Amino acid sequence: MTRYWLVGVVAALLVGCGGSEQETPEVREQTPASSKAIGAIDATRIISADAQPYNWMAHGRTYDEQRYSPLKQINSDNVADLGLTWYFDFPTKRGMESTPIVVDGVIYVTGAWSMVYAFDAQSGDLRWHYDPQVPREWLANACCGAVNRGVAVWKGKVFVGTLDGRLIALDADNGKRIWEVQTTPKDKPYSITGAPRVVKDKVIIGNGGAELGVRGFVSAYDTETGEQVWRFYTVPGDPSKPFESKALEMAATTWKGGQWWTVGGGGTAWDSMAYDPALDLLYIGVGNGAPWNRQIRSPGGGDNLFLSSIVAVRPDTGEYVWHYQTTPGESWDYTATQHMILADLEIDGQLRQVIMQAPKNGFFYVLDRVTGEFISAEKYTKVTWASHVDPVTGRPVENPGVRYLDSTEVVFPAALGGHSWHPMSYSLNTGLVYIPAQEIPLAYTHQADFEYGTSKWNTGVDFADAGVPDDKAARESVLKMIRGHISAWDPVAQKERWRVQHSNAWNGGLLSTAGNLLFQGNAEGEFVAYRADTGEQLWSARAQTGIVAAPISYAVEGEQYIAVMAGWGGAFALATGEIAKRSAGSRNRSRLLVYKLEGREQLPPPEGEPEKLLAPPPLTADAETVKQGKKLYMHHCHVCHGDRAVSGSEVPDLRYLHPAKHELFNQIVLDGLFRGLGMVGFKDMLSVGDVEAIHAYLIKRAHETLAEQGLTQSQANPQAPAAVANQD
Repeated sequence: MTRYWLVGVVAALLVGCGGSEQETPEVREQTPASSKAIGAIDATRIISADAQPYNWMAHGRTYDEQRYSPLKQINSDNVADLGLTWYFDFPTKRGMESTPIVVDGVIYVTGAWSMVYAFDAQSGDLRWHYDPQVPREWLANACCGAVNRGVAVWKGKVFVGTLDGRLIALDADNGKRIWEVQTTPKDKPYSITGAPRVVKDKVIIGNGGAELGVRGFVSAYDTETGEQVWRFYTVPGDPSKPFESKALEMAATTWKGGQWWTVGGGGTAWDSMAYDPALDLLYIGVGNGAPWNRQIRSPGGGDNLFLSSIVAVRPDTGEYVWHYQTTPGESWDYTATQHMILADLEIDGQLRQVIMQAPKNGFFYVLDRVTGEFISAEKYTKVTWASHVDPVTGRPVENPGVRYLDSTEVVFPAALGGHSWHPMSYSLNTGLVYIPAQEIPLAYTHQADFEYGTSKWNTGVDFADAGVPDDKAARESVLKMIRGHISAWDPVAQKERWRVQHSNAWNGGLLSTAGNLLFQGNAEGEFVAYRADTGEQLWSARAQTGIVAAPISYAVEGEQYIAVMAGWGGAFALATGEIAKRSAGSRNRSRLLVYKLEGREQLPPPEGEPEKLLAPPPLTADAETVKQGKKLYMHHCHVCHGDRAVSGSEVPDLRYLHPAKHELFNQIVLDGLFRGLGMVGFKDMLSVGDVEAIHAYLIKRAHETLAEQGLTQSQANPQAPAAVANQD
């Protein structure tokens, strides 16, 4: 049944019904009792998740984050009969990255701006909705849009981290706020987009903001009271002050020279975590440096711990146990915040308890999760920054010149990674890890004139050289390099078994099931099922928008469902302009899609593209001003509005400014006229001359777009006022 956004919807009670003809004994025997309290999740239930496969109780379904469902009512023999059974259209047009949590017939998701929704998982009826009222201007402090990757549910509470750094506990039954705590300093540009995890009655959350110049940390809070229990800083602070722990005292010896603490140092833990209850170890993925460029933050070199590392801590206290660093002295935004999976593998005749990760740097790592010992690493995508990882030391062997100190270096992977945040999946049936991999290059250039600024990107990389070339032939050559694929990876043999090639990057996370199925949404707006053992495509459905989130599976009253959040957005869609725009799914339609066998619901016909007015004023600036405007645009604007001023998302395309906005350009950019829409003012970092140069560049790009289309303004905009249409 169709579900649209309705203000003031009253939740319907859960309704029971008989099992379908396709129902399997495995599903029927594990149907939840209707008398359970709403959101009654605890450690026993998550640890025993395989006994309740009808639920998806944690971010990765289980603490080991394998993202594998034991359900098999939907399988490789009947998946062709899969159909949409209900959907919900959200009231926002930003990227959707949430993993749904399903507990006893209720599905909990987050949307843009950290909003939380609860639905009847069978009917799709909206039970409740909570809006944390994130100030729209805080978007300036988020690297990658107003996205959120989901909630945690524990003992009747739903926990969500908000874009402006709060952690909120809600009543799972009605969505009312129970408590709220500010987890980050309000005077620093921190953000939260990751999903919390709950371990031993502690809700654990990290944060983002390294690019803008912050110091990373992870915090644990009491689930009942919201009181902070511990905090683990991921990089050392000012060495003239006492260190918070012996681990940070050790880490400080790996930072050489400079004053990294004035720019924060980075190391934000903005996404992945995993937990081993038997070992009582919490694993945290740590992010990139601030600035990215080590030459600026640590000019004497050094590994700069715990950047780009997996760190194991005790969940009761946050005490450091071990670490492994994937990219020592990282300089390319090679985070290790990517999805981590725990598994037991037989390697060289010995059963090993391992942790696996495919971080941004392009190598797939298998480590001993008890000790952090390096076991193996091999390239899972195109990698040019390093030749290999030394099997003895566990350290990468860098290729000459890749630190871009003296020249521009084109490096694979780009800062977006060989694999970004999109979750992997590990199938117990096939023994394969399925990676949503991608191939993207980036031209890195040392920013010689770097100056730290608050609330701006502090990378130490000259973005003026990093974009797609203006020359058409060169641009087309670069575009051909950029693509994505599913890599079915054998973690024991450390090799790819098969691949599904995609036409573009930034494809969705993955789900594998006991029905020999692998599900993924993609940038082209398709939701697809493959055979998990061979990669053969078996089924697909149009979502009318790109899918970047990972699917889940659950069951209610004997029927298995597949659910996925759809809605194009995130870092790639925002920053890469025409690279993102070339995807068929580059129009955002934010929705939750739920499928079952013999589902008969249909999505409404997609509305057409909104009409755009291409009516720039005359270009009066000289070439040098336009050149300076491009440089300023790439440093301050492109991460939201797109490379070469081509929007690859729902953020406004600045080539198509309305004539009235051209008149108000300085007020918008300097004074924050549209602050309430997320467009803050930049008068603290840009001068009037800077803004006029950026404006000149945008005017030039608009005229170039007219020329590329072979149109005059009057042809492009026949309804435009004559005074505007005749400006050519």
